[in-house]
Amino acid sequence: MEITQKIENWASLHYPAWFDFVRMGLGVFLFAKGFIVLSQIDAVQTFITNINLLNGSHINWSAQLLVQFIAYIHIIGGLFMAVGFITRLAIFFQIPILLGAVFFTMPGIRMSAENNLAQGGVNFVWSEINLTHNPVEWWTALITLILLISMFIIGSGPWSVDKYLEHYEEE
Repeated sequence: MEITQKIENWASLHYPAWFDFVRMGLGVFLFAKGFIVLSQIDAVQTFITNINLLNGSHINWSAQLLVQFIAYIHIIGGLFMAVGFITRLAIFFQIPILLGAVFFTMPGIRMSAENNLAQGGVNFVWSEINLTHNPVEWWTALITLILLISMFIIGSGPWSVDKYLEHYEEE
């Protein structure tokens, strides 16, 4: 038996019913967050452009394309998570975005263009604690990432389109 089948069997036996509501709520949250990212596209583009400038590379990231990709992944993935349709695939595309959000919004980190490790890289340096920095965005990203990883392992649950389609195909 493959490891994924073992995880699937364990998850189906030990799945808490309330976790479906968490999955639905997180899906709605990511769906809404996608629209928030689209509404604040200028600020996110500036952030991505600053990372590129600090990097010192001449790679021309298309900030607009990247921001739209992130927003639409949140919108589509959040909708799929909320209804429980191909949940693990939707989560698979969300996890790298949330890893980046946790990494780039971490309190006490500042970006420096001076990098002694690699040519053209971004050096992340611990700085003094900045009391004016509001870490709410970081905590939100971290909790969302933890929930996504948990849902990726456990699966979509009994109240989902995936489970309905599974039972529909058996009949």
